[in-house]
Amino acid sequence: MTEFLIVLSSYLLGSVSSAIIVCRLMGLPDPRTQGSNNPGATNVLRIGGKKAAAVTLLGDSLKGLLPMLACHALDVTALIFALAAMAAFLGHLYPVFFGFKGGKGVATALGIQFGLHWMIGGAVALVWLFMAKVINISSLAALVSMILAPLFVWLIWPAPELVVMQGVMTLILVWRHRSNIQKMLSGEEGRISKQSGPEQPGE
Repeated sequence: MTEFLIVLSSYLLGSVSSAIIVCRLMGLPDPRTQGSNNPGATNVLRIGGKKAAAVTLLGDSLKGLLPMLACHALDVTALIFALAAMAAFLGHLYPVFFGFKGGKGVATALGIQFGLHWMIGGAVALVWLFMAKVINISSLAALVSMILAPLFVWLIWPAPELVVMQGVMTLILVWRHRSNIQKMLSGEEGRISKQSGPEQPGE
């Protein structure tokens, strides 16, 4: 029963849309109807600025981090870690409280990775920062870092359940970014240095 409650609460926590709540509290437009129509930190940056985006990013990350910390505290098996992680991630993507229309999941995935082990999250974050600096495209930096994430999990905490979980999460992230991939291929994807105004494309 405890394991079931962990997984269920992880999904429900993931279903709390930080982007929508932050925009409502700050009097901003609904992120599902503005910019890229994606309720995530990048789109909130576009429509509301850096402060709103930072709060959204923190909230989305905590949705992944907190269930993993709870799993550590309760000393559950790797399988429950994996199930709780996927539940939080899917809650963000398909939130029950907001019509099952959620974000793309990068921040929540990063929170999960830091929650599993700080070295996993740190490795993913370092790859993202390096790629973002070199190529200046947020979505591509996120994709590269998440594609490498299963390798980092395998190297740091090689439980098969966790490696498979991260592999599935990575495949879903790539699928959720398919529109960004199309824009990158056509040279239309927005760059980080230009993502300060509502007119910029991207996530």
